[in-house]
Amino acid sequence: MSDIKAQFALLRQTADATVANAIEHLVEKGADPDLNRINAIDFAKSIGLDEEKVISGFLHSSRLGLFDLTWNVLCPGCGGVLGAHSTLKSLKPDDYHCGLCACGYEASVDEQVEVAFTVSPRVRRIAAHDPNTLPIWDYYKQIFWSSGVDFNVEGFSTLADEVTLDTMELPAGEKAVLSLQLPKEFIIIFEPVTHSAQFIDVQGEPTRDRQQLSLVYTKTPTPTGGTRTMRPGPLRLSLDNQADQRVLPSVFVAGEAMHHLIGKRKPFLTAKRMLSNQTFRDVFKADNLSVDQRLKITSLTFLFTDLKGSTALYERVGDLAAFDLVRAHFHALLEIIASEKGAVVKTIGDAVMATFIRPEHAIVAGLKMRAAMDELNKQRGTDDLIVKIGIHEGPCLAVMLNERQDYFGQTVNIAARVQSLSTAQEIHITGPVLDAPAVAEILEQRSIRPIQKQAALRGIADKMVVYEIP
Repeated sequence: MSDIKAQFALLRQTADATVANAIEHLVEKGADPDLNRINAIDFAKSIGLDEEKVISGFLHSSRLGLFDLTWNVLCPGCGGVLGAHSTLKSLKPDDYHCGLCACGYEASVDEQVEVAFTVSPRVRRIAAHDPNTLPIWDYYKQIFWSSGVDFNVEGFSTLADEVTLDTMELPAGEKAVLSLQLPKEFIIIFEPVTHSAQFIDVQGEPTRDRQQLSLVYTKTPTPTGGTRTMRPGPLRLSLDNQADQRVLPSVFVAGEAMHHLIGKRKPFLTAKRMLSNQTFRDVFKADNLSVDQRLKITSLTFLFTDLKGSTALYERVGDLAAFDLVRAHFHALLEIIASEKGAVVKTIGDAVMATFIRPEHAIVAGLKMRAAMDELNKQRGTDDLIVKIGIHEGPCLAVMLNERQDYFGQTVNIAARVQSLSTAQEIHITGPVLDAPAVAEILEQRSIRPIQKQAALRGIADKMVVYEIP
């Protein structure tokens, strides 16, 4: 225990001390479910602390071995966890299939990959470390459904009592029979351990004859067994567990009540946000993509900067003075990027490439950068520091380039080219950035009127409409 106390003392040195204290209190006093797949966004809200500081705190905690970080691929329909991975490299390039929803999905990192934190068994052992011992509804809540599904106690009770016809815990190698009375509804027999499902469309006139259905669970289950048509009335459901682990078959009425209960969502930490988190990029450099991995991101905002006339600056003021100026400029830019929930992808010479989850964070960062350069120039009584800024938003691929997590695609190319349009302290943005409601609101609040232009960008076939932020 003294080793763990020492690690928390170290955490207070590397992360925000208030956040570190809150995490330590959670480990010591929290209930078991509170320490499994922790939703960092939800936790920050519950204790009234800054989200970025809380995320950073959990990342440093994971690096110290206090928590295990997991990347969970989610079904966008039901919010179920289709695959849990200990590293980003483990994400599969092929589709993940949800038996409950009978749909396949590619693991887009925007809203389909959840990043969660579970206390290490070395620090404190909780029930979820042995998921096969969890009672059935605890298994659903802690293992199958993600931290983004907004279940309250009353809602989960409704799911268990009103939406479920029957459930069973069936040990490995055993058989069992359930006797059910089928209502005139659409029925799903779902098994959350193997993710197997059988659909029954109950229709027509009621019958008194006992209907029969047999299901076999194996090591390599077929995600869905198709849809059977049956009549309202008695059903003899035979179950055979050949999966070498216990299974938890559950018979759900797939009506409005079920859709309403599992359709409630709350914010959670996405892989996209994690990839644009500076602490993650700094601390988890090795836990990134593999060389041949490509992850699709449907929307990411890129900000490029470049220091105008840096070569002439070195000639004009000398190497030593210029180096100090450039270093001050980098320090200001990197601080601003982090403060606006962005992350530096790389620096190239005097240029910076950064990413932001939303365009409004990038535009605020750009405006702050411009103001910071004005202040640095004012302090020195010069106008040597002129930063050109370009911002664009769109789809891209997260990749590994030169042993570093990077981004690839036309969105990145356009953002870099847009930056090159600037000749002074103006910022250039594209239509997708300006069209973001929050960006328009920011510009209106500051009485900034964008100037529309037609621009020919190198390497881009057609001219683009861009906007200058004077």
